[in-house]
Amino acid sequence: MASNPKHKLRILFVDDEAAIRDVMRLELPRMGHDVTICEDGADAIEAIKKNEYDAAIIDLRMPKVDGWGVVEYLNENSPNTEFIISTAHGDLNEAIQAVRQGAYDFLPKPCRLFEINNVLQNLGEKLALKNKTLALESRLKVVEGETKLIGDSQPMEQVKKLISRVAPTDSTVLILGETGTGKELVARSIHEQSNRASNPFVAVNCGAIPDSLVESELFGHRKGAFTGADTDRKGLFEVANGGTLFLDELGELNKSTQVKLLRFLEAGEIRRVGDNDPKIVDVRVVCATHQDLQEMVIEETFREDLLFRVNTFEVQLPPLRERLEDIPELAMHLIARHMKRSEISPDIITPEAIELLLSHKWAGNIRELGNVLEHAVILSGGNPITPEDFPASIRETAGKTTLSLNRPQTFSIRSAVDEKKTLREVEMEFILQVLDKHEGDKPKTASELGIALKTLYNKLNQHQARQAG
Repeated sequence: MASNPKHKLRILFVDDEAAIRDVMRLELPRMGHDVTICEDGADAIEAIKKNEYDAAIIDLRMPKVDGWGVVEYLNENSPNTEFIISTAHGDLNEAIQAVRQGAYDFLPKPCRLFEINNVLQNLGEKLALKNKTLALESRLKVVEGETKLIGDSQPMEQVKKLISRVAPTDSTVLILGETGTGKELVARSIHEQSNRASNPFVAVNCGAIPDSLVESELFGHRKGAFTGADTDRKGLFEVANGGTLFLDELGELNKSTQVKLLRFLEAGEIRRVGDNDPKIVDVRVVCATHQDLQEMVIEETFREDLLFRVNTFEVQLPPLRERLEDIPELAMHLIARHMKRSEISPDIITPEAIELLLSHKWAGNIRELGNVLEHAVILSGGNPITPEDFPASIRETAGKTTLSLNRPQTFSIRSAVDEKKTLREVEMEFILQVLDKHEGDKPKTASELGIALKTLYNKLNQHQARQAG
């Protein structure tokens, strides 16, 4: 039965019957596949040592090494090779054992050629889909970069510490923070550091789904459940089975959907729209919102019992204005991402441009920073980014964010000692005097002081906070 399959496979065929081997030596290539024929398990293991196979069709009862021995070797040394068990002695118990060992299929002898062909065609479809998924994931990593939380400021170190603690558990997590602070990135980081990392991560913005469709989108529906429901449809909970479902903008869910979400969190059950029978799914839920859920409970727009359930573990993301020292590193990361490069030279952005970024208020947080830098990358045309490459709204902030630091006119160690000032106060007076000398130019100030620009900003921000307190 000559064939031109959509998916050509590299197949290892193992059987101790010469007549069957002779048939498969002819027929498997006619089906469009490459085939290696072995007469027993020992020969098969030697073949596996030398080559990689997409699939192995294995007889169970063979001399030297039986089929189970080949299966064990495959599972330990070639886990990506799918295997199909074929035996004349098979019964239900052996079929069950084959499935438990990870068999793709079980074919009792004598099996007809069209049955083998159908199994291999289905396996080819599965492997093609798997390879397509891996390729898409690889492309996404190139475009988006790896899931990495940028910054070593104290607020971000605390966030990373919380993630490392909660990620290995199955606890529900609530991520709080302003729009644009990177809540989905934190959710992905939790997923990738968990035991579910090899399973799906499904993200959904609850505010982007119309109220009339949100239950169907999350929980699925049965054919005929409502107008337009022409077929059965899985919801995102079923799509995420075994993995993590990230519900962004949780506060946008309507009361009806909140009840269904609460039911899942309490019992692990979902019910498709139009279905009477519940389904059990294994999904970890991570939620995020920029809204005050406590206030929404008071206003009776969010269920208090659901808040208790989703708030098992809370991660609070700091706004960018509270972690300004991370901006230089964030800028380099975002520029590299926009330029689709893994590494870039620090000279890609000038100190004056960094200075301007550090002076902005960043109401839109990291999302706003990313947009500003994308604009700058385009305008710079591959040259080092300068303040002139930023949008006017950013340039106009220069000079408007001067610090109320009560700068002293002069500084001397003797006067500081006489006034019994602390070491921190003495240090700050000297920093402010050098800053005045350079007319507020922080890169020049940091250079004269012999400290990093980020360190200078840390000290100035801490001084501001003490004054405000």
